[in-house]
Amino acid sequence: MIRKRALYMGTIISFVLLLFVARLIWLQLLPVNRGKVSEVTLRMTEDWKKLAVKQRGRSLMLDSGRGDFLDRCGRAITGETYQALALFPVHEDAGSDEAELTKLAELLHTKKGVLVKRLDSLKQPEFWRNGEHDPPIRLTEEQARQVGNLKLAGIRVLPYHNRYLSGFEPKHLIGFTSQHPEWLLDNKREQLLKGKRRLDEQVGGAGLEKSLDSLLHGVGETTATYFLDGRSEPLQGLDLRVTRPGNGNYPVKVRTTLDLALQNEIEDYVDREGLMEGAVVVLDTRNADIVAMVSRPKLKPGEFTSSDGSQWVNHALAAVEPGSIYKLVTAAAAYENRLADPHEAFECDGEYGKYGLSCWKTGGHGRLTMEDGLAQSCNLVFAEIAERIDQAAFERTAEALGVKNRIGWHTEKPFHLMGKPLRLLEEEEEGRLFANGAVDGGILAQSGIGQRDVRMSPLQAANLMVTLLHDGRVLQPRIVSEIDYANGQTLARLNTHYAAHLQGRISPRTASLLRKGMEAVVDHGTGQSIKGSRWRAAGKSGTAETTQGGIARNHQWFAGYGPLAKPRYAIAVLAANRKPHSTHQATRLFRGILDIAAASEASSSTAANSSSRS
Repeated sequence: MIRKRALYMGTIISFVLLLFVARLIWLQLLPVNRGKVSEVTLRMTEDWKKLAVKQRGRSLMLDSGRGDFLDRCGRAITGETYQALALFPVHEDAGSDEAELTKLAELLHTKKGVLVKRLDSLKQPEFWRNGEHDPPIRLTEEQARQVGNLKLAGIRVLPYHNRYLSGFEPKHLIGFTSQHPEWLLDNKREQLLKGKRRLDEQVGGAGLEKSLDSLLHGVGETTATYFLDGRSEPLQGLDLRVTRPGNGNYPVKVRTTLDLALQNEIEDYVDREGLMEGAVVVLDTRNADIVAMVSRPKLKPGEFTSSDGSQWVNHALAAVEPGSIYKLVTAAAAYENRLADPHEAFECDGEYGKYGLSCWKTGGHGRLTMEDGLAQSCNLVFAEIAERIDQAAFERTAEALGVKNRIGWHTEKPFHLMGKPLRLLEEEEEGRLFANGAVDGGILAQSGIGQRDVRMSPLQAANLMVTLLHDGRVLQPRIVSEIDYANGQTLARLNTHYAAHLQGRISPRTASLLRKGMEAVVDHGTGQSIKGSRWRAAGKSGTAETTQGGIARNHQWFAGYGPLAKPRYAIAVLAANRKPHSTHQATRLFRGILDIAAASEASSSTAANSSSRS
């Protein structure tokens, strides 16, 4: 009876094993005649074969496939490829050579014991780095050549694409990427289901990385796979295989309007000068292109210091109280509606007599014209003028000057491969003149000097300068000029254009009067400290009262342009949340940035002349 049972069980087990063997043979030898095999069965078989190969391989990513950014001159903002040392986990006795290990340690400027310990501890492929979060160490041509001559299993020199260049400072305008599976599930579910996105993929979290994410993410990674046998020794005949995406059009290159050299120099300057919070915007006066945009505090991707992400705010795009900068809008509304004359006389004794308003100058400015009022930034003059302006007229003027709406470059039509409208500066906030509700004389007076509910961003302030230089025509500041495929062909050109969505425009006469008033600000008004700069300039200062955590603070502003003879750059500076009665940091920074811009322009002209002569 026992022998019969054993025979019976043995027969069953043998039959099951024969089924498994037959199944494996069928999977390996399956004919590829797709007409006789169902698509599902064929796909399952191909997946089994791929999985079998994958289990014998150890892969290392060489390039994420994400697109890169260039500046206006074609200089790389992100992305560089260099030779790096790749380490693949192999059996400790697989081709080890003590002499060659010693040579490798010498080439890497490390101790042999450190190298051996690193190799023995490998669980997954990795590059040779200084620290866990550092990019792979760059090999010189000589190092790469000598390492390539070594016969060490699991050691290879491979091209690595480092997205963030050595010394790269994160920039709010470019933004950052991060791994957000929940974001992919919520916003890219369709692409995820189609296999176009991966749950572990880096996605754009802010800036251009976010607004252009669907173009930047590319079509796949480039990986190097090292094949091993069951004993973790190199698999003869396969060794190393590099796999690239099949679409040669990607990754794309995004050409921005930034001048990287000027951007970096301004960043260094504001940090040396101690700008703790605020922003700088530099626009090309010819077309409103963004040449530089700096926001402080610095962007620190991956660091969560607040629950609402406020540490990532791009202050160049955030709307805050503008103070006396807004007197330009008040003057424009008065001139456009014939409610004031540039030569009209006003009397300032320091106290307005109502609404609790007073002039910043104790005792007042005495008798002065409207132009003098702008030069001296007299609160009483502009409070009186503001009370003359109808709310609707005031709103129309702010709208016509482009300081109420989001003004950055955008299109309402589906944009190329994205299939939807594109707004490059997604974080940009709208400006504001009045809050909801009735507007009385007190609200008009306080709004006329840039206080109460008035809000403006540094980008809008800089673009206001460009608008006045274009006789009242409002351009949309552009940050991207072109997007190219990997082969150099153009995917899209983002042409300069005026803001067609705005209603109306101010007259050239009004624009001329405001420019003349800003020249007076620097010549004999509140911006006289700028007179000694390399370029003659015009502009308007501002100080806005605000609070931070219930504590009184000031936003200090200066917006202007230079040189006067042929304006090249429009610059807006915000030094936010400064202590009351502190020195006017924004004016000082404006002068320094103006000098940096002048030196940059002189250097560019010299280089261009030398090139033309040669």
